[in-house]
Amino acid sequence: MGTMTDGRMQAVTGLVPPELGETTIRVVWPSVAATPAVAGLGHALMRTIILAPLAWLLLAPFYFKKILPGLACRYTLTNRRLMIQKGWRRTPSKQVALADIDEVRLQSGSSDGFYRTANLEIVSKGHVAMTLPAVPNAESFRHAIVNAYKAWIPAKADTGHFLPASASKPGKA
Repeated sequence: MGTMTDGRMQAVTGLVPPELGETTIRVVWPSVAATPAVAGLGHALMRTIILAPLAWLLLAPFYFKKILPGLACRYTLTNRRLMIQKGWRRTPSKQVALADIDEVRLQSGSSDGFYRTANLEIVSKGHVAMTLPAVPNAESFRHAIVNAYKAWIPAKADTGHFLPASASKPGKA
């Protein structure tokens, strides 16, 4: 049995077609690596046992900045759009409709192994429409965005041929 959404039954709990309403798929908060100078200094200090506590104190305000009133920032993926939201009210400062996204790629040279982050570039109509700096587990979030626009935008759906699991077994042609 499904659940009620706007007076209508949902076949699967949590799935809402864009025509019925907007629902959040995933939210990611930028890492402290979004402030490169502070992140670099923090990384250098953490390489030493003695100065690591100083690095924690230095990085703490930048870590908690993501939840402070007026400074909060998050990257929100919904079944309709991708947004950079700011403040407690989650006001979108930038957004791209899923239908307008052509490609999502890791920005060259932006990977940070220490903080496990990278910048994502959202390509729309042949140019970078939005950059998401310092995304934790960036490859995972990239896949979530690609899966969302392939699932909710019929023109972007993967139309590859069905390959049954038995076709990949050894000895099958």
